[in-house]
Amino acid sequence: MSETPMNTLQYRFDGPEDAPVLILGPSLGTTWHMWDRQVPELTQQWRVFRFDLPGHGGAPAYPAGSVSDLAARLLATLDSLGVQRFGYAGCAFGGALGIELALRHPERIASLALIAASPRFGTADEFRQRGVIVRTNGLDPIARTSPDRWFTTGFAAAQPAITEWAVQMVRTTDPGCYIAACEALASFDVRSQLSGVAVPTLVLVGSDDQVTGPAEARTLVAGIPDARLAVVPGASHLVPVEQPAAVTDLLVRHFSTAWQPAYDSTTGQMAIVAAPAKPVLAAAPPQPTPIAEIAPAVVSPRTTGRPDPYDAGIKVRREVLGDAHVDRALAQADEFSGDFQEFITRYAWGEIWDRPGLDRRARSCVTLTALVAGGHLDELAFHTRAALRNGLTPDEIKEVLLQAAVYCGVPAANSAFKVAQKVIREETTPQE
Repeated sequence: MSETPMNTLQYRFDGPEDAPVLILGPSLGTTWHMWDRQVPELTQQWRVFRFDLPGHGGAPAYPAGSVSDLAARLLATLDSLGVQRFGYAGCAFGGALGIELALRHPERIASLALIAASPRFGTADEFRQRGVIVRTNGLDPIARTSPDRWFTTGFAAAQPAITEWAVQMVRTTDPGCYIAACEALASFDVRSQLSGVAVPTLVLVGSDDQVTGPAEARTLVAGIPDARLAVVPGASHLVPVEQPAAVTDLLVRHFSTAWQPAYDSTTGQMAIVAAPAKPVLAAAPPQPTPIAEIAPAVVSPRTTGRPDPYDAGIKVRREVLGDAHVDRALAQADEFSGDFQEFITRYAWGEIWDRPGLDRRARSCVTLTALVAGGHLDELAFHTRAALRNGLTPDEIKEVLLQAAVYCGVPAANSAFKVAQKVIREETTPQE
């Protein structure tokens, strides 16, 4: 066990001290105990290192807002322990962390297993919406529905103790750290970078996973040069818990046979082993050959002067208003209105919203007040939604509108309350 400063992670070791290190990364909302059933067999060959995400499993609640931040904390923890090279298996969020490590620090990883993982987890809107729900209602709604996302119906019914364990695991997570992890997944998208994963990789997925299922797994296999697919029948998202024996066997087989040698300290080089064929390790129904989705091309910045603020503007606009809203606005633009859409993206979002002087919470407060004053109720609706995404609670939005009532007039605030109340009810109602 460990004491945990802010820049490291809570961890534990199991297994012989002189064995190679194998890291097991957890899913969002879980603790290192999700791997308990794998540890006895894995420790026969490896020194198993498990860790908790911030605010999970009693770990200190130091939120990390990006996958790269978590990767840096994990490496700092390993550096403090003298661990330089390791195998890595990660489930869901832990899988995203594994991809990040393989892309940015390939010299540290000897072999990789990605379980219930994806190069992009759903959409940014979905995870930011989950953050709004947690910020407003706490983690109880997420906890109560976790078994539906994590397990097949039959397993959940047959294993009530494990189902309750899953609920309590989420319920005792720090809400702020959970929200930060949602933000990290919202911004995680490595679809165009998969060819840069240069370590032997096992992609493992439950056949009934409705969160990151076989389609996402096949995208990973198609994009990673040295990857093999294993589909575990009768398992959903938290496949190491639902089918522990199958997952353990697959991990042992993979890490026993696909452990890339370290760099030669005398030459600074590493022997390159030809990539094997990509057999399917577990039987799965025939599927069409997957095609990796290609990320949209990025518009190059201007060759002279500072970068075009349009690039930053479209990113900020999507983060604040949501992909669906922005896609709809851009799709409706024509020859008449297209210039205006480009104008507000470049100057409102790229120049003003992206300035460092105020954070997004403060900018939402200012924007809501200005819209009340101007009577712009249509814009008030989607900026109320944006305020929730930017971290304002319903109570804080109420205070903004009360303040506006004093300085903008009661009739204006009365109309604003009706609009905001409707949006808040829609956005903060837990998804059952």
